[in-house]
Parts: sequence; structure tokens; C-alpha cells
Amino acid sequence: MNDQSTEKQSWWQRLSGGLKRTSASIGGAVTDLVAKRRLDQAMLDEIEEVLIRADLGVESAARIAAAVGEGRYDKSITADEVKAVVAAEVEKVLTPVAKPLLIGAAKPFVALVVGVNGSGKTTTIGKLAAKFRAEGRSVMLAAGDTFRAAAIDQLNIWGGRSGASVIARAPGADAAGLAFDALTQARGEEVDVLLVDTAGRLQNKAVLMDELQKIVRVMKKIDPAVPHAVLLVLDATVGQNALSQVEVFRDIAGVTGLVMTKLDGTARGGILVAIAAKYGLPVHFIGVGESIDDLAPFSAKDFARAIAGIE
Repeated sequence: MNDQSTEKQSWWQRLSGGLKRTSASIGGAVTDLVAKRRLDQAMLDEIEEVLIRADLGVESAARIAAAVGEGRYDKSITADEVKAVVAAEVEKVLTPVAKPLLIGAAKPFVALVVGVNGSGKTTTIGKLAAKFRAEGRSVMLAAGDTFRAAAIDQLNIWGGRSGASVIARAPGADAAGLAFDALTQARGEEVDVLLVDTAGRLQNKAVLMDELQKIVRVMKKIDPAVPHAVLLVLDATVGQNALSQVEVFRDIAGVTGLVMTKLDGTARGGILVAIAAKYGLPVHFIGVGESIDDLAPFSAKDFARAIAGIE
């Protein structure tokens, strides 16, 4: 087995292992249902219920249940058949949004990273930095969440780990001023990628909106084309709350793509399906753990199989 397929295998193990809670909650319930009787409307309603509980969203759950029922009324059905339909239908929803983050030719490629505090935003920035460094790119991190000393410290640690340079100021410094300085320096040093951390205090949307808009405004003074990407980091464990976060940050910050973290910590991994169905925003990366290589490009097929519990 070559290195790449070994790597693919170990990522698949982490992904399916990480999504065990979701696939077990779906698979266990499905197995119990189909063992007892032939397929009827009551069974389809129960399958739909199981999928809603896994946070796939009401519409997706109804569509998948209908697909399970197609041509199978009054017949015996196996759990594996149901899982195969779930995987195929989930893959259909996710395929249009599974898009890699393309780093353009412009230097630096500037990504503004947004999300509520606690979503794993700073850690995700560190993992992205490590990923880009491994690809041979130079990376600069801007500690734009200036009110949280812990976020600044964390970014410095990740910078050290990944070999990225870090621009930080004292806690309480102006985030827009920091972003301006970071972009100026990144351009001067011809850095390949600049990742800008931002505050995530949703309690006061107006303040957050002003701050994010100001960061963008001052960076545009240097280069009207930036930011090239606005990445929203979402924590899968918050389930339905993630849907409203997408809406808020899409409106405040003009989100261009998503990174979903903590899929290993929840039975609600299906929320990604609900978000894809509702908003259609590109999903660039997903995270299934704490370690530096637990963030990987999003694959619709792999995710669909893992969520359905297909080995």
C-alpha cells in the first residue's frame, strides 16, 4: 500500500470513528425497526424520525424516508439496504457543496476566519496553517480576536507548531489596525497565505458586525480584492444552533465557505446535511479530532458513508 492510500485509510478510520455516534444512533435505530416487520408507512415515519433526531433536517429526512420506501412497500428490507439509501441520498445533498478551498495566484491569499467563541476557530486556523505549510506555502496568522488573551496565546502556540509567523498585539488592541498591519507585512514579505482570526461574540451582533466590517474596510484600502475567502467555523455539537450561526455570519460577514469541527463529539453530525440543503454554501474542510492532522478536505461520498455507518 502506498503512503497516500495508507493516509486515506487512516483518515477514513478517523472519519468513520469520529462519526460513530451519529452512525450508531441512525444504524441502531434502523436495525431495530427493520428486524420486526415488512416495510410500511409507519416504518418510514419512524425512519424519518430517526433522521430528524440526528439533525439531518426535516426536509432531508422526509426525502430520504421517501427514497427508502420507493418500490419496497410490503417487502422485507434489511438494515444494510436502508443504510445504502441513506448514504446515496446524503451524498446527493452534499456533492454540490463539497468544494476544495482554492488558493488563488494572488499573494497573499487572505482568508478571514469567523465563528462564535468556542467553535474551534483558533484551533482550526492552526490546523489550516499546518496544512498549508505542509504544502510548502508560507503562512502568516493575524490574532484579530484581540479581546481574548487566550486566543492570542493559542495562535502564538499554533504559529510555533506549524512554522507560521504570527502578528499579535496586546489584548484590547484595535482588530482592524492589526489586520491592516498584518496585510501590509504579508505583502512586503510575499507571504502565500494570510489567515485572520476574528472575534466571535454573538451577544451583541451590532458591535461584532461593525468590527468585522471595519477589518474588511481597512484591508480593502490596501487591496480591494481581499478577503479572498471568509471561512465560517462551526461546531457540530451545537446541532440546530449551527443553522442560525450560518444565517447570522452569512449576513454579517458574507461567508464564502464552511469548516465543520468536532464531528467526533456528537451524535448530531447530520447537521451538516441540513446546512447544505438549506444554504448551499461550500464545505471546504471537516474536523474529527484534536490533533493537527484531524482536519481534512470535505468528501461528500466519504461523509455520507460514514454517517450511514457503511464500513
